Amino acid sequence: MYAKCRRPADARRVFDRMPARDRVAWNALVASYAGDGLSSAAVEMVVQMQEEVGERHDSVTLVSVLPACAGARALCACREAHAFALRGGLGELFNVATAILDAYCKCGAVEAAKAVFDWMLIRNSVSWNAMIDGYVQNGDATEALTLFNRIGRGGCGCDGRVCAGSVASVWGAWSKCRKPGLAAQAFNELGDRKTRISWNAMILAFMQNGCDPLQARWIHGYSIRQHLDQDIYVYVLTTLIGMYSKCGRVSISRRLFDAASERHVITWNAMIHGYGSHGFGKVAVELFEEMKGTGSLPNETTFLSALVACSHAGLVEEGREYFASMKDYGLEPGMEHYGTMVDLLGRAGKLEEAWSFIQSMPTEPGISVYGAMLGACKLHKNVELAEEAARRIFELGPEEGMYHVLLANIYANASMWKAARVRTAMEKKGLQKSPGWSIIQLKNEVHTFYSGSTNHQQAKEIYARPTKLIDEIKAVGYVPDTDSIHDVEDDVKAQLLNTHSEKLAIAYGIIRTAPGTAIQIRKNLRVCNDCHNATKLISLVTGQEIIMRDIQRFHHFKDGKCSCGDYWY
Repeated sequence: MYAKCRRPADARRVFDRMPARDRVAWNALVASYAGDGLSSAAVEMVVQMQEEVGERHDSVTLVSVLPACAGARALCACREAHAFALRGGLGELFNVATAILDAYCKCGAVEAAKAVFDWMLIRNSVSWNAMIDGYVQNGDATEALTLFNRIGRGGCGCDGRVCAGSVASVWGAWSKCRKPGLAAQAFNELGDRKTRISWNAMILAFMQNGCDPLQARWIHGYSIRQHLDQDIYVYVLTTLIGMYSKCGRVSISRRLFDAASERHVITWNAMIHGYGSHGFGKVAVELFEEMKGTGSLPNETTFLSALVACSHAGLVEEGREYFASMKDYGLEPGMEHYGTMVDLLGRAGKLEEAWSFIQSMPTEPGISVYGAMLGACKLHKNVELAEEAARRIFELGPEEGMYHVLLANIYANASMWKAARVRTAMEKKGLQKSPGWSIIQLKNEVHTFYSGSTNHQQAKEIYARPTKLIDEIKAVGYVPDTDSIHDVEDDVKAQLLNTHSEKLAIAYGIIRTAPGTAIQIRKNLRVCNDCHNATKLISLVTGQEIIMRDIQRFHHFKDGKCSCGDYWY
């Protein structure tokens, strides 16, 4: 009971007090730890189960602990569990073999997973999905597609209707290959075998490949014309809510939400997250309170969405309250919850509280937590804490150079010589900062701009427009913010700022659209301070709304203001 109520500590206390324990009790505790994300504890219990009491594992034990091995990326433990299965004669059981296959995939040992897959005497849609998804998650889209084609040729050894779910995994491969058209073709071929999984996957394929509001409306209309039954439509509707939000049309998302006759917890989550990502934190909080008032139980994702909304809007007290109340629902905060709380406190200027919060975490903080701290230190110019946060990040070995760049900028803004040393260390490690780009989609054409790029066919006209815009917004108070550019002359700094990718994309949008038309662009990095200030004023002088989605959130620029209230840039 305690395990199913997500109370592993209470379950363990009852277990420890038992005068006698059988295999069922051990399995219940292993499943409790594994289901609650406590991977190391689950694996430890399996070892203790054999070493201390000599209790033999069964298929339930293995099926419970293997996901824990996968969650901890513990490949050695996964191999040990596989060996246990073989020695105990359990390896031929379908559920055990599939769990082993899936664990190997999640641990990155896709060849070992394929060996298990080929060895299996019986395969159904679960094993095919696991293998296809394993290839996708490990970056081998070609093998994923090859395996999927075997299903299409009848090589899966099971009912084609059952295998329709495999489409969801292979669409992930097509999405990574930037081929949503192939996904659409497979979707149409399903005919009356479409499920909520295939619908959601189709929507996701378009969404991940820059689907614009017109395509979103087409998908929405198609789902209505198909007269989906209520069970499927709840999930399709939820995905549509998320899709419209990600397309910058949160008002349409709300209309769909309000019209829903049934709301699952994921429906509430999608709408709360949509408001939070668009900077409407107070509305997100109001919706969260409404959800609790209806009796719907929030889950970990609900709380994360609410915390993100508080962070984006600077609602510190509300964020503190929500984080503390997770235990009231039997929920344990994950790394993302902790990182969001550090972000919330840090951006509000409560750096010491944020650092103390990190020190009090019951688990070892990850890169995302220290990264949030480093970003807050840059915002509030705290070099001392920035150095400590950066030191912890570098110990964890980040694969990207953005944290080195961030620390170097903190030093440079403080006029410290250490900036050059950080950049040198970054070069020695072979780390690079991702180049900035922005895209704008007009009339089914996607145009990509890189900072300083001149390869567009209308480059001359595009470059002339930002220069004119800068002159116009200077007249209403614009002053270039050059803090992020160092080691060049002031006139060069201004020139570099004028050719940032988002300014080029906005200029092209103004050239190609009628006055008063909303311009929507997407950027792969966070919008810089200068572009944020400039875009506000551009929306004022042109009278055009500009919707910018950066790596963190949406910014709605209109009449010289931004939806983030200048809190989040």
